[in-house]
Amino acid sequence: MTAAPVTPPIFDGHNDQLSKLLHDGDRRAFADNPGAAIDVARANTGGFAGGLFAIWIPSAQATGIDFGAMAAASFDVPLPDEVPRTTALPVAMAQIAILLDLERQGHLRICRTAAEIRSTMANNVMAAVLHMEGAEAIDEQLDTLDVFHAAGLRSLGPVWSRPNRFGHGVPFRFPGSPDTGPGLTPAGVRLVEHCNARRIMVDLSHITEAGFWDVARISKAPLVASHSNAHALCTTTRNLTDRQLSAIAETGGLVGINFAAAFLREDGRMSADVPLSRVLEHADYLIERLGEDGVGFGSDYDGAVVPAEISGVERLPRLRQAMADRGYGPALIAKLCHENWVGVLERTWGA
Repeated sequence: MTAAPVTPPIFDGHNDQLSKLLHDGDRRAFADNPGAAIDVARANTGGFAGGLFAIWIPSAQATGIDFGAMAAASFDVPLPDEVPRTTALPVAMAQIAILLDLERQGHLRICRTAAEIRSTMANNVMAAVLHMEGAEAIDEQLDTLDVFHAAGLRSLGPVWSRPNRFGHGVPFRFPGSPDTGPGLTPAGVRLVEHCNARRIMVDLSHITEAGFWDVARISKAPLVASHSNAHALCTTTRNLTDRQLSAIAETGGLVGINFAAAFLREDGRMSADVPLSRVLEHADYLIERLGEDGVGFGSDYDGAVVPAEISGVERLPRLRQAMADRGYGPALIAKLCHENWVGVLERTWGA
C-alpha cells in the first residue's frame, strides 16, 4: 500500500495550543504530547507546517465550551459574561510568553511577514503567526494593541463568542442564523481602523452577521474568516451565509475550513463521527463561491471536537489523500494546504 502523502505542507488558520499549554501547565509538552492534537513530533510526521496560534481567554464560569450540550439534536449554549480587561491582560501575556518560549526552544519561529512564513516552512521549521481570538485584553485607547503588534501580533478577531467592549459574537446555537445581535461598538470601529493602519489581519470568525457587515464596510483589507464553514451545509450560527461568502470573494479574502464537527455536520452535533468526505463537501461549496484562491484550512485543533480520521496532525496525510481521491489536482491541493493562506496574509500585511 502506498503511504499517504505528507506534502504539500499544511499551514493552518487556527489552533488553540497556547491556551491548552497554559491550562495544562507544562509548555515542554509541545515537543511530544499525545494528549494534544498538535506537537512537534507529530507535526513532522503529518506535514503540519504551522499556522495561526490563538490567544484565547477562558471565561470565569468555565474553562471552555460545553461540548456535551453541543452534542444534542439542537442547542443554544448560554454566552458567558464579558471578561474584564484586568483579568484578560495577564492571561494574554502568559500565552504570548509561552509562544516566545517555544521559539527559544527551537520548536517554531514567530513569523511577521509572508516571506518569513515561506522561508521558515522551507527550512522545515514550524511557522507561527500570533493571533488574538477576542480583544478583551486590549484597552479602548488601543495602546496595548501597539505593544502586542510589537511582540508579533499579526491577526486579531475583535470578538470570541461572548460580547466585549468592541462588539458582539455569535452564540453556539443550532439551528440558527449568524444574525444574532448587534455588531461593532464605536470602540470596535476604531479597533478595525487601527488594525488596518498596522496591517493586522481582522478575523471575522465568531462575529455576528451585523459585525461582519460593519467590518466589510470599514476595512480596506481582504475579508478573512480563519475558521468557519458554509451555513448552507450546516445551519449553525458560526457558519457563513452565501451573501457573506460573496463579500469575502469580492475582496480577495479567504475562509479557513473549520474541522470542528458541529460546524461540519448537517445535524450540527459536536461528535467526532464525521467522514472526511464531509470536510470536502464544505471545501467544494466554498471553492465554488470563493474560487480556488479563497479557501484554506482553519482546523480549530485543541479547541474543538474534530473528525476522528484527522484528530491529530499526524493524521493530516489522510486529508491530502482524500483530496486527491476526490479529484483535486496537485496545484489545488497546494493552494488549500498553504499557498492561499500565505497569499492572503501577504495581501493583508503587504510583505
